[in-house]
Amino acid sequence: MVDVSLRQLELFAALPNFSTLSAAAAHLHISESALSQAVTSLEKAVGEQLCVRRKARGLTLTPTGQQFADQARRIIADTQELVLGVGRDQGLRGPAKLGCYSSFATNVVPELLEGFPKRHPGVELEIMVGTNEELLAALEGGRLDVALVFDVSLPIGYRRRRIYATELQVHLHPDHPLAVAETVDLADLADEPYILYDVAPGTRNVTDAFAARGLEPRIVAKVTQLSLVEALVGRGLGYGLLMSRPHTLPMSTEGRPIVIRPLDPPVTLSHVVGLWPADMKLTPRASAVLDFAVEKLGGYGRADAALDGTSD
Repeated sequence: MVDVSLRQLELFAALPNFSTLSAAAAHLHISESALSQAVTSLEKAVGEQLCVRRKARGLTLTPTGQQFADQARRIIADTQELVLGVGRDQGLRGPAKLGCYSSFATNVVPELLEGFPKRHPGVELEIMVGTNEELLAALEGGRLDVALVFDVSLPIGYRRRRIYATELQVHLHPDHPLAVAETVDLADLADEPYILYDVAPGTRNVTDAFAARGLEPRIVAKVTQLSLVEALVGRGLGYGLLMSRPHTLPMSTEGRPIVIRPLDPPVTLSHVVGLWPADMKLTPRASAVLDFAVEKLGGYGRADAALDGTSD
């Protein structure tokens, strides 16, 4: 029988998240020499090299090492579920790690953090807010159970669950001539000063939307903070195009009023979805988080927003 401990698997499963052995050791709260010894011991047990350790180039996992780390992560997760499942008749308990895309985090996270612990007091809900790239990396590294993201420009290899419908909307100063209309045509905005929310996938959404109509926006500013887009719109410096969000107040962070109108024809009809790797099974706690999110947010947005399937 191969002599490999659960602790060794736990240590190796964490390595893909770090570029050096020293950084991994610091995060895992053990000495670098102890971590190196654990890796060497695993390599002897497996009979193959699992990683390349060079002082000048850092830490690189071999293809076998990457596969080993993925399988080790599953074993750790399954073991945790085995232990936690013993007392499941007393309610869910244990950690649930949820990621949330930064541009709508303020509109959904408070609802989840206020209500979910009341529904499931035994679950320790942890929240990570980040960009698409950061959330996808955390999912692949096993640092998140599931992430809430826009269902736009996502890579293959993930399962998803619809949370709420969303679409691109125009944000206008109240004195803008188009503010009196119930809907706005994208063509009517092409010559107007545009405040671009320059964060993926939003940038691509807008570029594709204008290009599909043979139009080009007149960009006067590019910013990476959603609240700054609204602040500039509130001062009458241009219009903004942002994906719709629940619990949105029609005003900037400075308290200036903003008019929000749907686009007609509609643009970028989609969903916010819960996303997780296709080769990973959601824990009962993560599933409960998604159930709660759908319950509280699922009624928001246009019912006809389209989504192609529930998984890749």
